[in-house]
Amino acid sequence: MNISKLLNNFIIMFRLFILMVMELRKVQTSKSGTYFISLPKRWAEKNGIKRGSVIATSETADGRLIIDPGYNRERVPLITVTKPSPHLERDIIGKYLLGYDVIRIEAKDRINIKDRERVKKTSSKLIGLEIIEENHANIVLQCLLEPSALPPDKILRREQSISLSMHKDAVTALIEGDVQLAHNVIDRDDEVDRLYFLLVRILRTIIQNPYLSEKLNIYPIDCLDYRLASSLVEAIGDLSAQIAQHTIDLGGTRLDDEISKALLRLHGLVYEAHQDAVTSFLTCNVTLANSVRERREEFEEVYRMSESLSNTKPPKIASSILSIISLLSQVYDDSVDISDLTIPRAK
Repeated sequence: MNISKLLNNFIIMFRLFILMVMELRKVQTSKSGTYFISLPKRWAEKNGIKRGSVIATSETADGRLIIDPGYNRERVPLITVTKPSPHLERDIIGKYLLGYDVIRIEAKDRINIKDRERVKKTSSKLIGLEIIEENHANIVLQCLLEPSALPPDKILRREQSISLSMHKDAVTALIEGDVQLAHNVIDRDDEVDRLYFLLVRILRTIIQNPYLSEKLNIYPIDCLDYRLASSLVEAIGDLSAQIAQHTIDLGGTRLDDEISKALLRLHGLVYEAHQDAVTSFLTCNVTLANSVRERREEFEEVYRMSESLSNTKPPKIASSILSIISLLSQVYDDSVDISDLTIPRAK
């Protein structure tokens, strides 16, 4: 993946969007020297602004001025209605990601048992989404989270912590033949997915809410970076679960010392790269970010050695080990992509 090219395309699209919705106004001055501009009529009417109305203004860290016509109004919950369908799970997740506070599932006559179970299973995958009302024809889901209490960096740190422990334990389970630990790794993948969905929801809310953006000290352009970084961390969780599945498929077969040491060395490089990549992203540390990419030569040397050793093992074991070192290579590549996101953030 060329992450820099992908990010630049996102930035270009975002700037084009801003230009499309932007309306220019000429600054004027009064006789006393006061600066003023007129408000767009359509916007004023839409927000109930009349002569004598009071609005709030605030300056952002980058010098922009935000005009808020509803600073003293209670936030109106966003409500959406959907119907039971073969795509019910996807519909619920989609509404959650779009930032809806209340999701109503309504049936013409009755919601069947299978659909009720699908709703419960889907809501359990989404942090903060709870069933608050249920009868024969309706199920009401509500997100009980307050976005301002969930800074994106904290969510990403938690997602990172779990994914790190996943591939560490996945390799440990492989070497020790611990099938139970391998199953535990796979179970943890659901929690990484939950955090990823939550972060996407928060980021979309920030983009739509300038006040929240200022309060959390994260701006729309940063949201693109966070979305990509979180997606890569989530992908690493999936790769870790695949490594764990190989241990289960091998039925707890223990590996000999030679290949175990090679895999531990390979994983040590991957673990450090993953850890340093996210740290560099969150701290905007370009030096640390560059060091992740600079370790590729050492990584490829250990990779080739592990690959060579695996070819001396019985076919079934060799096949699994080759797949595992390939998965570890993908984890390293994803870590490099995360570190690449640091450079534009640091400018």
